[in-house]
Amino acid sequence: MERFLRSWRQDALNRGQHDSAIYIGDKVLALTNSDSDAFWLAQVHFSNNNFTRALALLSRKDLVSRSTACRYLAAHCYIKQNQFEQALSILGEHNPTDLIRNNHTRRKIQHQSHVTLRNGKSATPRSDRTEEREREDANNIRFEAAMCYLRGLCFAKQNAFDRARDCYKDAVRIDVQCFEAFDQLMKNSLMSPTEELEFLESLDFDSVSSPDPMMAQEAAHFTKMLYTTRLSKYSSPTILSDATETLSTHYNLAENPDILLSRAEALYTQCRFAEALELTSSILSTSQSTDLSSTNPSIPAQNNLGHAPAIYPLHLACLYETGATNALFLLSHMLADHSPEEPYTYLAIGVYYLSVSKVAEARRFFSKASLLDPHSAPAWIGFAHTFAAEGEHDQAIAAYSTAARLFQGSHLPQLFLGMQHLALNNMSLAHEYLCAAHAMSTGATPGSVSSLTPNPPGTVSAVGGDPLVLNELGVVFYHQNNLSDAIELFGQALALATSLHCEPSAWVATRANLGHAYRRMGRLSESLREFDECLRVGAGGSSMGYSPFLGGGTGGSAAIATASGVGGYEDRGLIGSLHTSRGLVLLELGRTTDAVTALHEAVRVLGASGGGDAAGGAGVAGTLLSRALELWALEGRQKDRTAFEESIREGSAASSKRRGSTRSREHKGKDRVAPEELSRRRGHQEPFVEGRNEEVAHVAPPAAEDEKVEMDLDNEADGLLRRALGRVRHSRQRRPAIPATPDMDASQTPAPSNGRSRGIRHGRSHSGQ
Repeated sequence: MERFLRSWRQDALNRGQHDSAIYIGDKVLALTNSDSDAFWLAQVHFSNNNFTRALALLSRKDLVSRSTACRYLAAHCYIKQNQFEQALSILGEHNPTDLIRNNHTRRKIQHQSHVTLRNGKSATPRSDRTEEREREDANNIRFEAAMCYLRGLCFAKQNAFDRARDCYKDAVRIDVQCFEAFDQLMKNSLMSPTEELEFLESLDFDSVSSPDPMMAQEAAHFTKMLYTTRLSKYSSPTILSDATETLSTHYNLAENPDILLSRAEALYTQCRFAEALELTSSILSTSQSTDLSSTNPSIPAQNNLGHAPAIYPLHLACLYETGATNALFLLSHMLADHSPEEPYTYLAIGVYYLSVSKVAEARRFFSKASLLDPHSAPAWIGFAHTFAAEGEHDQAIAAYSTAARLFQGSHLPQLFLGMQHLALNNMSLAHEYLCAAHAMSTGATPGSVSSLTPNPPGTVSAVGGDPLVLNELGVVFYHQNNLSDAIELFGQALALATSLHCEPSAWVATRANLGHAYRRMGRLSESLREFDECLRVGAGGSSMGYSPFLGGGTGGSAAIATASGVGGYEDRGLIGSLHTSRGLVLLELGRTTDAVTALHEAVRVLGASGGGDAAGGAGVAGTLLSRALELWALEGRQKDRTAFEESIREGSAASSKRRGSTRSREHKGKDRVAPEELSRRRGHQEPFVEGRNEEVAHVAPPAAEDEKVEMDLDNEADGLLRRALGRVRHSRQRRPAIPATPDMDASQTPAPSNGRSRGIRHGRSHSGQ
């Protein structure tokens, strides 16, 4: 009868008929009064969320004190009811660390199924009783590890994160298959990337048990690779890439959501947002029910539902970076309709409002997400970002500090704290936080940066780290006028980004920082080369612009179109500032014409950007353009003056050579020149010569030979004037005089058109100079 009832009970549980399973399980317990049947019935109550009935059953039978499994189940019921003190009173506050030392011994005993004696005969196999006792011991060990995991949950709820981390680590050391504890360590970033890698190498994967002893070694290797994919993507890119590739090819897990998510996280850290978005969209586009989708046309639109919660923060971040605001809007509405109690729903709404610059609304929904899940790193980081977006640096620092306390192994809160202190011009604090972020992301000594060189194409860097930390450290040194170290750090950031195969367009700002450091060091040619490279990458068509789309739609892939600009950045503002910087360097190089062209392009680009910082940048570019145009005009006048002086010198030299041959013609032509005309010419020439002389007096004084020639010409002109006046007086004595009106202008006197008169004009101008 007991076998029949147990079979009935198990069949009802398999069909999800909890009430039937509870009813039949109670009858089995009444017949057998067995501890195993009581534990089984308590488990059914726990699965049906009847935590109080499960605790009452365990207490009535006094199973908590007699069974490790029952003690674990009772503590788990208290945790589900948020009664953490009662759970710790059952679990105790100390971990059984003695079980960690016996791990290798237990593994050896497990594999000794046959013993060969000296005479060549095999010993008798272990009895069934001994194997059963060993199985019970193994189950007790696993429950001890699970209780360490529950202790960690209780300490984490009490904000004792150091003790929680130690409990999680002991749980995995006791039982390497306790994945819940390992998952808490990874997703809450309780260890730095270097510590994660060291902890993984210290685990005893040989203790992994397998029904087939021949597959035990392969099972251990498989488990280690699965755990490797959960490590931080900043720790060791080579190890992560090898593990992901092996699981994808050898074990045919290329389409597994967890493996795809690991690849997408690695791509996101490399700023390859479009590729990461394509992977997350492929995960969400996987239909959970093919049969239903063929009969209900609304199912494909709901493919974004029913997935692991870990996929949503990364997918939302990729949508935000690629500017897919329409996709964020649709996804937020879908999650709000179907999952109104999930933290990632409010996270999605907050990300959407942040993408459309509604900061106050975004802050409200980020706060709601953090209340539903106090250990959600994306919610806390987004909440702090809203204060930073409004320039509320003190509130942003407080929020980032809370995130740093909650997620002690993540370098991102330290990085953002350093950036906030940098914005407040607190260089010492900024340097301290950024050095801590660099040490956490790479495991290096704070303040030291190892030499990096780009890896050959097709290989992955084994160093790891975040290039953004190096960039921000370089900015700190730049503001401290430590330009040589700033140049070194900017170069190291670009080298690390290249070795990690990061998207080049994402590091245009770092290259621009390097160009400014070169400019201040006086290395203008190198600075100009960096700015030209920035414009080539950012606006030369090599970057990709991404049209918004709903990830997880029927297409399942991103619609990609070529566009100018850098994806994820303020395209026009960045490119306009690059043109301004380039124009400034060209001015310092003395290439005024090229500088005017570059600054004119900067004003055009920044002026079309609307308001904000771009408008301020347009004002700066416009001021520089005005000064460049003034310099350009001065240089143009200088060239005109130089050409004019050269022509005068050439004309004077030619006049001195032809002086003897032209005197006879001058007597005939100059007799017809009136003294008023000569005085008029001199009156027009003198002010022009004096004005030009004030501007270019520093260029070159007139030569002594030219002065002598001009004096001779003046004396000759005076003689001609006296003879001409004599003829005029003689003619007036014979004709009646014509009275001159007061409004007559001397310009009405016709000017002679022969070449000698022009020669006299040039000579007077040159003499005046």
